Amino acid sequence: MVVNDGRIKMENINEIEYRNLTREQRGYLISKKYEIKKHNQGYKVPAQFNKGTYMVYFNGYDYICNCPDCQIAKNKCKHIYALEFYIKEEIDREGNVTITKGVKVSYPQKWKAYDNAQTNEKFTFLRLLGDLCKNVEEPEYKFGRPKVPLKDMLFCSAVKVYSTFSLRRCMGDLGIAKEYDLISKRPCYSSIGHFLQKEELTPLLKELIELSATPLSSLENDFVIDSSGFSTSRFARYVDFKWKKDTKYRIWLKAHVISGAKTNIISSVEITEGNSADVKELRQLVKNTAQRFNVKEVAGDKAYSSRDNLNAVKEVGAVPYIPFKKNVKLGTRACRSAIWNKMIHYYLYKNDEFMEHYHKRSNAETVFHMIKTKFKDSLRSKTKTAQINELLCKVLCHNICVVIQEMSELNLKGEFIVEEKINIEKNTKGGV
Repeated sequence: MVVNDGRIKMENINEIEYRNLTREQRGYLISKKYEIKKHNQGYKVPAQFNKGTYMVYFNGYDYICNCPDCQIAKNKCKHIYALEFYIKEEIDREGNVTITKGVKVSYPQKWKAYDNAQTNEKFTFLRLLGDLCKNVEEPEYKFGRPKVPLKDMLFCSAVKVYSTFSLRRCMGDLGIAKEYDLISKRPCYSSIGHFLQKEELTPLLKELIELSATPLSSLENDFVIDSSGFSTSRFARYVDFKWKKDTKYRIWLKAHVISGAKTNIISSVEITEGNSADVKELRQLVKNTAQRFNVKEVAGDKAYSSRDNLNAVKEVGAVPYIPFKKNVKLGTRACRSAIWNKMIHYYLYKNDEFMEHYHKRSNAETVFHMIKTKFKDSLRSKTKTAQINELLCKVLCHNICVVIQEMSELNLKGEFIVEEKINIEKNTKGGV
């Protein structure tokens, strides 16, 4: 009567044998023999031998049945077990997801606002970038030859990335910026290249990226997280230690971003090696975003599925919509976490509703498509530090372009003025 995995065969079983089974085995029989129907309040699960039905519903943390075994004895009854087997059959039959379906949603385009934003983008970009760079506090002058102001060097670096030109060819745009008093001095093209190689520039660019997203803080509550690779111009020689084969491969950098689901604004970014894991980057990205935004939802793919990540999202007052991996099991050590236990039941028993929130994650693909299409998917810099700073400049330029688009659609006033200036000495030991 019992097979190797603990489940039972339905053939030739009578009522006496049925009563000797465990609740889990009875639930398995119900799920296989009778029809479980979805109801707007939960699920209708047949009683034993199909004598009536019971309602199994989700109370926010766990599933509850209105049968006496669950209500009076406070046991996990056979009807809840039957529902679990039924859901698992639908979700993971032969390793294929059958009830998880993405829905392609189309949105109307405001062409007049789009055309206005695109045709006037360049000068608006320069003006907004100039306002943003004014929030950077200049390092104290001590001795030596006077240097080009830090805000001017930041401005020129971002314009170089925005133009997608070489350092020499972008000097024309910088000359225009000088004529409109957006910078006080046009530096030499080689100075811009040397400036991008400074390590202390990296935390400053990250702060500017977070500041550039601030004008849209009242619009964004739902965020998505993802990562994508950007190729560099360097090739490294890879030596397989087992087979001792020499193979040349291109070095990649990976950008981990958290962005708004409505406007595609990037609220925080981290840059790592191309083979770095995604799961460990979520906590810092969510923490940084919560400092400037009221975060209500965070959606990510299975690469971010972990108990610590779910707890990190909960700590900022948001709901994590991160699907669970195929090998996840109920009743494990991870289920001791309240948010893990709540979301895994939500994922299993209200999968359609869960996936409606999760599929906002598709907007993360749009974000990377926007960056790579407009500013290219490769990095021209030669050194690793310069490549990281160049990639951060791409993200910064993307944010400013998004703000310009929203200015046209929503008639927003775009300016980056804050009370406290960004001081590079707060993030580094020395100045630029």
